[in-house]
Amino acid sequence: QVQVVESGGGLVQPGESLRLSCAASGSIRDLDFMAWYRQAPGNVRDMVARISYGGNTNYADSVKGRFTISRDNAKNTAYLQMNNLKPEDTAVYSCNVDGITTSFTHFDSWGQGTQVTVSS
Repeated sequence: QVQVVESGGGLVQPGESLRLSCAASGSIRDLDFMAWYRQAPGNVRDMVARISYGGNTNYADSVKGRFTISRDNAKNTAYLQMNNLKPEDTAVYSCNVDGITTSFTHFDSWGQGTQVTVSS
């Protein structure tokens, strides 16, 4: 089993920053992609940023230049640095990870999500 725990959400004012963390644990042999998604009320869940084991990254157009995803492979942890936050960034942010377990089966696991609210 693979568990995913997010942390770092909160309430900030427009223009401020937050840093989210996503920690994966359990029967992990290989941890491939780690990604952040977000879902605002009434909207579908969209990918925000994704990072491969080797450090290749992809971003949604709406966050390019403001958000940075990184990871610490030794800790099975990914981070999302969010700068210059805007009210439209308000959403529940969830982390998704995938890879191979110690039993050589594929896993695709989600965390419970963390709320980010940007409001003056």
